[in-house]
Amino acid sequence: MTRSTARELAMHCSFSLGFTTQAPTSLLEERLTEEAFSLWKDEDSLYEVFPDKNMRSYIEKLVCGVGTHGPELDEYISRYAMNWKFERIPRTATAIMRVAMFEILYMPQIPNGAAINEAVEIAKKYEDPKTVSFINGILGSFVRAEFPENE
Repeated sequence: MTRSTARELAMHCSFSLGFTTQAPTSLLEERLTEEAFSLWKDEDSLYEVFPDKNMRSYIEKLVCGVGTHGPELDEYISRYAMNWKFERIPRTATAIMRVAMFEILYMPQIPNGAAINEAVEIAKKYEDPKTVSFINGILGSFVRAEFPENE
């Protein structure tokens, strides 16, 4: 399993967090099982390979981080989504941006550009081109404003 696949799986779980009061750890206990992957692999090729220990850890860190820092991440999304109310942003787009922003803020070993590029690539699978551009714009503005020393 690649890190790109792990990010996408984390986005799926992060998306699901928006529809439940379930704790991230509880959601992960249900989702990151060989049985769950076996059930979903026919519907989505993303679930064909069960994550190894390192990828599981990476997914868990992302999903728990998004769960813990959700309000903070949503505030950043709202701040950089010029002329958009947060409620109007598609939930998939929000989940993608939350994962990328968590990586940018709390995983310094991940280059900001890599987090943005991965988010854009994931978005291309789920959103229309305008929303992909919107995601890219928000993440780019976020990095330029919050990390000007990296410019």
